[in-house]
Amino acid sequence: MASPREHNEGHTRVRMVLDFDDRLRAAAFAYLDELNRRVGDHVSYRNLEGFEFEGRRISLIQRMRGIRVVAGLDCAISILTTFRARPEDQPYEDAEGPDGYLRYKWRGTDPDNYDNVALRRAWELSKPLVWFFGVAQGVYIPVYPVWLVGEESERHQFVVAADAEMLAQWTNPGLVHPVDLALRRQYAEATVRLRLHQRVFRERVLIAYNSTCALCRLRRHPELLDAAHIKEDAEGGEPVVTNGVAMCAIHHRAFDSRVIGIRPDYVIEVRADVRNESDGPTLQYALQGLHGDGLTLPRPRAAWPRRDLLEERYEQFRATG
Repeated sequence: MASPREHNEGHTRVRMVLDFDDRLRAAAFAYLDELNRRVGDHVSYRNLEGFEFEGRRISLIQRMRGIRVVAGLDCAISILTTFRARPEDQPYEDAEGPDGYLRYKWRGTDPDNYDNVALRRAWELSKPLVWFFGVAQGVYIPVYPVWLVGEESERHQFVVAADAEMLAQWTNPGLVHPVDLALRRQYAEATVRLRLHQRVFRERVLIAYNSTCALCRLRRHPELLDAAHIKEDAEGGEPVVTNGVAMCAIHHRAFDSRVIGIRPDYVIEVRADVRNESDGPTLQYALQGLHGDGLTLPRPRAAWPRRDLLEERYEQFRATG
């Protein structure tokens, strides 16, 4: 049996480890905030290896294993979803559950695996983590802070809250009425779509198109570029590169408004009534001048827009006149 002195020393060591853990996470989030200001929404593996804390260089990512546990700490600090050009090639099926909350798979199927224990400990202590989503080889979008809020052992996965409100709603014992649960699901789905799906979709599309508008070739101002859905997500369109085209803001709006259409052979058309208007140089050069031009396509053919999706969208464009 430990003496009172040994007990106090053990408690002090635990407190020191937890304090270090909290400082480390706060510093990591601040570092990611600064990276976002300097390099934009996506970061490289080299960026994440360059984090320094209290005189130590500590990589924020565990690329080969996916779950990052810093030596000397009990809790994981980050998780990773590996980039694959085709979703079906993902090694793990991280996805949303029926409640709208995200799921993150265990490493393997052993609940006592070192990494799974570190995730479980982060859940027990409500530690915030970073979730890195691969958008290209060695390039990631960091989503943070996120929290583990539950574990589904039979499915070898943890439940993840994508923001503090989702965390609070999951742990709210008052949410027992079906209406409350439905509202929680709606909030979760909207939050995941905004914080994750839309961001990952945008970055993957812009990377595929080399951060260039596929219609006018604008590329020096990525803040003016969007990832336009060919088939809208509200209509069942998937957030994958082949359902997207990189466009500047004006051409994205024109595409959504059926002012511009893209044929299945990747030729741009401008609606007939707009071609016949007279309204100054913006209309002439930014819109009318595009009629008959070819779309600038990504270098990898696998990233080209799907022709069937373009055909469906083009028929909608033609129906507007």
